[in-house]
Amino acid sequence: MSGPSERGLRLVHAHGERIAISEVSTGVELLNYVYRPEAAWESPKPYLHPLRTLAGNVVTDYRPNDHRWHKGLQMTASHLSGQNLWGGNTYVHGKGYLELPERVGSMAHVAFDEVTAEGGGAVIAERLTWHPYDGELWAEEERRVEVHDVDAGAGSWALTWSSAVTNRREVPLRFGSPTTAGREMAGYTGLFWRGPRSFRDGRVIGPESEGPDLMGRQAPWLAYSAEHDGTDGHATLVFAHAPENDHSGSRGTHPAHWFVRNEPFAAVAPSPAFFEELELAPGDTLARRYRVVVAEGAWEREDIVKYLAEHPW
Repeated sequence: MSGPSERGLRLVHAHGERIAISEVSTGVELLNYVYRPEAAWESPKPYLHPLRTLAGNVVTDYRPNDHRWHKGLQMTASHLSGQNLWGGNTYVHGKGYLELPERVGSMAHVAFDEVTAEGGGAVIAERLTWHPYDGELWAEEERRVEVHDVDAGAGSWALTWSSAVTNRREVPLRFGSPTTAGREMAGYTGLFWRGPRSFRDGRVIGPESEGPDLMGRQAPWLAYSAEHDGTDGHATLVFAHAPENDHSGSRGTHPAHWFVRNEPFAAVAPSPAFFEELELAPGDTLARRYRVVVAEGAWEREDIVKYLAEHPW
């Protein structure tokens, strides 16, 4: 299916493969949502790649040579009740990263409930299932990816990623990370962005400070700014928690901490299980909502604060 919205978005669905969303006036393809199955070793799952700025510059990486399972922006579960729904080698305390294919699971596309582009926005609403290596049903997910706030004047657009994962086992699901398994400051899991190779050594900005020492910190948002290869200029990505995520755990929700690196590669994840495992009881649902702003230029903290204030949840 395809068609332009009145305010300038076009959606094209290659059934069984991918969904592309483009800005009509420039023809720039802002994103591809790829849901076809890929290599088992890389933990097959849907992902967004490439993501582009309104100027057409790519701000994600795909299957880099250091981690073939890093694919754009994707939902991951690096340590899930002893299984790896992230891909590649699995961290084992005292032994490091090991090739354990019997631990590598998958997140499978089931169906789309909505695929639309209208009124200046676009929506992809999907149902998925989560599986360990043996294919047993462990969880069902309802996912929603929305594209909105496309602003040519500001050179920015945004997407909101919502995910609700329900435990279908008869025992709790334990969400963890390499850090909960014993590796210090490697709490990656959950929604994960991998930046292009040129984004290495980029600038990491938080609400009150900046730098890679924001690893493991708590904050309502975090931004990453870097320079492109091949074309002049920078891009800034802002990653933000929805208020209901209760990222600090002040209202009783499991706390979240930022995983962020600018060396040896660019990566950001609002990890829901950085330092401590998150336990999801049978039948319970883990719901999280995030916003990712893709902007042209090197935004300063005041630019980010102003944008977030002008675009409330």
